[in-house]
Amino acid sequence: MLLLCLGLLAPPVLAQTGPAFSATLTLHADQPGPVINRNLYGQFTEHLGHCIYGGIWVGEDSPIPNTRGIRNDVVNALKAAHVPVVRWPGGCFADEYHWKDGIGAAAQRPKMINTHWGGVVENNHFGTHEFMDFCAQVGCEPYITGNLGSGTVQEMMEWVEYMTSDADSPMANLRRRNGRPQPWKVKYFAIGNEAWGCGGDMRPEFYADNFRRYNTFLKNYPGNKLYRIACGPNEDDYAWTDTVMSIAGQKMDGLSLHYYTLPSGSWKGPKGSATAFDEAAWITTLRRTLRMEELITKHSAIMDKYDPAKKVGLIVDEWGTWYDVEPGTNPGFLFQQNTLRDAIVAGLNFHIFQRHADRVTMANIAQLVNVLQSLVLTDGPKMTVTPTYHVFEMFQVHQGATSLPVDLQTPAYAFGGQSIPAVSASASRDAAGRVHLSLVNADPRHPARIACVLAGGRFSTASGRVLTADTMQARNTFDQPDAVRPVAFTGFALAGGQLTAELPSKSVVVLELQ
Repeated sequence: MLLLCLGLLAPPVLAQTGPAFSATLTLHADQPGPVINRNLYGQFTEHLGHCIYGGIWVGEDSPIPNTRGIRNDVVNALKAAHVPVVRWPGGCFADEYHWKDGIGAAAQRPKMINTHWGGVVENNHFGTHEFMDFCAQVGCEPYITGNLGSGTVQEMMEWVEYMTSDADSPMANLRRRNGRPQPWKVKYFAIGNEAWGCGGDMRPEFYADNFRRYNTFLKNYPGNKLYRIACGPNEDDYAWTDTVMSIAGQKMDGLSLHYYTLPSGSWKGPKGSATAFDEAAWITTLRRTLRMEELITKHSAIMDKYDPAKKVGLIVDEWGTWYDVEPGTNPGFLFQQNTLRDAIVAGLNFHIFQRHADRVTMANIAQLVNVLQSLVLTDGPKMTVTPTYHVFEMFQVHQGATSLPVDLQTPAYAFGGQSIPAVSASASRDAAGRVHLSLVNADPRHPARIACVLAGGRFSTASGRVLTADTMQARNTFDQPDAVRPVAFTGFALAGGQLTAELPSKSVVVLELQ
């Protein structure tokens, strides 16, 4: 096996403390499954900490290179990862956000208090026009969350008109006066956020009735058709899914699901450090993130009762790790570092989403910049991408590809009385006929020797990339931005319909077969 590390004179020495274990895999190249919606690789931005201000928006007068106030370095990083969709403005913030405060001349926009996140003053300089400009620069679709909690039906109705109507109408003309002659294309629109909690503390019956009411007034203007997303459950609230689907399932296009990976398993008390952790915290975090499989399976089964044709997508629009904030930072800003552990978490979740590609049509990690399991970190003019970013970039080959089933037999990775499958896998075929096989070795101490039968396909060439590091806690910093990054992977052999590969411990590998 040869691992090359850019910028170093010699390949890194990977910490292996034991012999390789064996796993077997059959890839069924002749049994195509559902298409993997590219929006499974979506993002989430909220007016929280330095996600928007400092992370995306610096203003046109900033010495930090920008285009109309939006950071060029962040945009370029997101374009390279082919980010497909971004959710905004929240989150809990969305149900206190009144969109008319964020349009017009910046100096005349009223300020507000961000009661959810740090009690800071929000100046509304980043509003509808700025967000749409950001999406255009990145090349992604906007996903808007409307204010159901504290907003009116008229307010939400007028926002849709403002953004998407080309008529000679009050809101369309207001948009024109604010410098945007033509309407935007806005497909994804959520009616409220976390209505069971910060979005209104509602019962599912009350929310479902409100969804039907608000939804009635959201119009499809010529040239634009809304994909209407209802507020779904928090984690394992299956009764919420059942009730909302029974009352409003025929009116929606998508139902959201929120699940965060907390090492402690509880919202009360410390959640654990993002960087100072041991192997016990490593396996606990990975075991808890794998619960996503159970949640999607059970919520999907309830949705199947009311929607057997699977017309309603399950939208996992908040997911990712949630640790204690970095010491010395504002606890309301939710800033945490990001290590190789988070990259493994991302890979495992993507494999889960792709196994359920018939029902899961979008996922949005929380959050894009400087908050929770972010892809990008900034500090003034400095920027670095995280290990999680690299998994998004490596896995972009699955976007819009046709899923291929895999049969995987893997031993368990066990530590301290806990165990999880040691290896995870997913495969797809893209429009050009190339097959991509992504693999995750969750064991931090042992390499994995994989024997893969390639059934129903003939392949003559292969190439690969690997993301790993010497330690579980490895992370990128502004001083060492390339401590964790993907490099060429050649630890495999392809011959006679058989692929063998040896994955380093604690690694993510993507192979391309042609």
